[in-house]
Amino acid sequence: MSQIVLGIDPGSRKTGYGVVQVVNNELIYLGSGCIMTGSEALHKRLLVILDAVTNIIEQFAPTEMAIEETFLSQNAQATIKLSEARAVALVAGAKAGLEVYEYTPMQIKQAVVGYGAAEKSQVQYMVKTLLKLNGTPQADAADALACAICHGFTSKVTRLLGPNHTIATSSRGAKVSSHSRKSWRSYTPPSA
Repeated sequence: MSQIVLGIDPGSRKTGYGVVQVVNNELIYLGSGCIMTGSEALHKRLLVILDAVTNIIEQFAPTEMAIEETFLSQNAQATIKLSEARAVALVAGAKAGLEVYEYTPMQIKQAVVGYGAAEKSQVQYMVKTLLKLNGTPQADAADALACAICHGFTSKVTRLLGPNHTIATSSRGAKVSSHSRKSWRSYTPPSA
């Protein structure tokens, strides 16, 4: 089975994208880059992101999209702008009819590097290694490629184990949630 995954690392000034084809156990690099929005008013930057992601979808014809979830920053304004850029990319994917999957930065790093608190340079190195690239991708493009790789790995495990045994996926979407995940709050000790 072959899938083409568009990974997105959202940002209001620089949005990374990476496209990877997953064929059986092989990852094939198709393209990556950064959408530079400049320093115009926010609504104009968001339009640039929408148009660019739409064009990338038309160019590469991905079957699925994976996007990094928003992390909370000390700066509330930065978090809001990041969320707005992310929302525009989500809309582009949804408008194209793609299934969109969400991953936390920790999940992405865990899947690609093996350590959820990995540094950007470690992510770049592993992306370069896994995709057999000649050069090191720019940090935002590497993050987007890592997101696509994470989804490729995760979706393969999900297919092997079945939809009720997903790993390292977002708990936001019912489609990718795991029924075996339980809260410690619902724990009751076994009867003696």
